[in-house]
Amino acid sequence: MAKVKVISAAGKSAGSVEVSDNVFGREANGVLLHEVVVRELAGMRQGTHATKTRGLVSGGGKKPWRQKGTGRARAGSNRSPLWKGGGTMFGPSPRDYSYRMPRKKVRAALYVALSDALREGRLTCIDVLDVDAPKTKSFVSLMAGLGGARGALVVVDQMSENLALASRNVPGVAVLEASDVTPYDLVVAERVVISKAAVEQLGGQSDEA
Repeated sequence: MAKVKVISAAGKSAGSVEVSDNVFGREANGVLLHEVVVRELAGMRQGTHATKTRGLVSGGGKKPWRQKGTGRARAGSNRSPLWKGGGTMFGPSPRDYSYRMPRKKVRAALYVALSDALREGRLTCIDVLDVDAPKTKSFVSLMAGLGGARGALVVVDQMSENLALASRNVPGVAVLEASDVTPYDLVVAERVVISKAAVEQLGGQSDEA
């Protein structure tokens, strides 16, 4: 069992917490992380892009000229893709970019990302991570003693109303419950500030993947 150092909100040592090597002691696996992050980014795409085919463009009901005798190429509609103002051939259409992936694979990638954050010194564990009032000033003051809020991912075991209200207007910071954290959140975060209870919750969820 590995140990993670715990500090207080004032930045002083507050002991340590034992964590599972299966969660916080994984070897680096860039291929797995890349695969899972790409899948997550694909799921974020709106997929609302669209173009009009010749059947969707308004007009074009009348044949521009008679079939024979004009010396020009035959044409049946001025909304042909060959004409200016006509439809588009093989253009994008609305679609869903998300796809499924084995849950064990996603969980393993989460553990790899947590292990990387701990190994690289980007993970800070705090004994109690909450604010006493739903004020932005309180949250900014708390984060100031932990290296600042910008670029940080704050992970708690359970989101309190005060913390949710105090952090929602602070730019550059993400506050999530441990059950909602994804590999992408951990990869893009410059720093990970996690509560002791959240560490225990993640470590307690360990199983072979």
